[in-house]
Amino acid sequence: MNRLFRALLIGVATVCVPMAAPWAIAAPYAAIVMDMRDGSVMHSRGADRRQHPASLTKMMTLYLAFEAVENGQIGLDTRVRISRKASRTTGSRLWLKAGERVKFRHLIRAAAIKSANDAAVAIAEAVAGSEKAFAARMTEKARELGMSSTTYKNAHGLTRAGHLSTARDQARLARHLFYDFPEYYNIFSRRSDRAAGRRIRTTNRLLGAYRGMSGIKTGYTRAAGYNLVGTARRGNEHIIAVVMGGKSSRTRNRRVAELLTLGFKRAKTHVAVVRPGRRNAVIAHAPVPKPKPVVPATVLASVAAALVNTPAQASTPPQSATTSSRAQPRLHVPIPRGGVKTAAVPARTPRLPGAPVPRGRPDWSVDLGSYADKKGAMARRARVARRADLQLDEAQSTVQRGTYRGRPSYQVIFGGLTAKKARAVCAKLSRLCHPIPPQYGG
Repeated sequence: MNRLFRALLIGVATVCVPMAAPWAIAAPYAAIVMDMRDGSVMHSRGADRRQHPASLTKMMTLYLAFEAVENGQIGLDTRVRISRKASRTTGSRLWLKAGERVKFRHLIRAAAIKSANDAAVAIAEAVAGSEKAFAARMTEKARELGMSSTTYKNAHGLTRAGHLSTARDQARLARHLFYDFPEYYNIFSRRSDRAAGRRIRTTNRLLGAYRGMSGIKTGYTRAAGYNLVGTARRGNEHIIAVVMGGKSSRTRNRRVAELLTLGFKRAKTHVAVVRPGRRNAVIAHAPVPKPKPVVPATVLASVAAALVNTPAQASTPPQSATTSSRAQPRLHVPIPRGGVKTAAVPARTPRLPGAPVPRGRPDWSVDLGSYADKKGAMARRARVARRADLQLDEAQSTVQRGTYRGRPSYQVIFGGLTAKKARAVCAKLSRLCHPIPPQYGG
């Protein structure tokens, strides 16, 4: 009788329980361990399997937010109006109200520390006008960063068909966040902060619990399981560990800690830093052609001024007693649309190549690399200009359009520097920085 009764109960339960949605079953386990310094992989399991990233999505949301600030598109203290859509976003949230105005920096804090979905939507709308447009930009940026297996459909990571990534791509994104925005990366290590008048606490319980833990992001949905991208640093060693598809937050955290420890055991003490590159974005170490040297920004302005004010004199450089007219170069200086502003830079007589340069003259410049897109070049220029330790307030910066292997390129130049200053700037930047001695100019 008891057996029959139990069989009936099981039968009723089987009939009454509805079929689960196809994404309700958590994704399988995947993991990767990577050296932050050079991107070398020390362990992987299912690292290229596409699955739901959950709130790891916000790593890319924040990448684009940092980029928008660096580009001058939006300020950290800009007050963003919260839309009805953002206020109604479910899941982890800051409980923002429609019509409320919140500083952009507070939205960044809420998304990074508390993993607030409403804050992520507000960021997307502030940067791109709509979450849909922002998601398209996220996918485009993923391709640029080499995340070939990632597609974004929203800014927060709530489950949606086609919104997928891999453990390897998330590790790559962590490296880009660290190297591309070092001034903002510390936000991922904060255990608590204030945002929009509210005290928020981190969702990453390994902060403070694992020695050297420095970030970066947790994530959970039923479809994704428990995800975590964690980074830790001890001495010269810097490790990334990614776990996707964890069964619980406790087992996920324990596994990430184990993988970080594994990484420290296998990592070499001294490794040459290889910063992550971009596909179709940065032309790494593009050489400056010697036959056609780059003209510093200060000289562009001064020679253009000479062409505008005294065309007859500027078009024919003065002859030297020891130089024949056949050796005189012709200066082909492009004048930007709308003319050249000459008030800030006095016109000077162009100096011939090879003539002696007085010491201490601001005739040097630095080449900060060539970019395949203008936005990337402008962002690079803005980041460098804002670095207080470089002291480039008096330098003239420009983005020069050219070609590289038949494709458009945009070269970032800071001019008006002394030889000592140019070398000092490149010594501090190191990445894609080359001092350029004077070739033209007085």
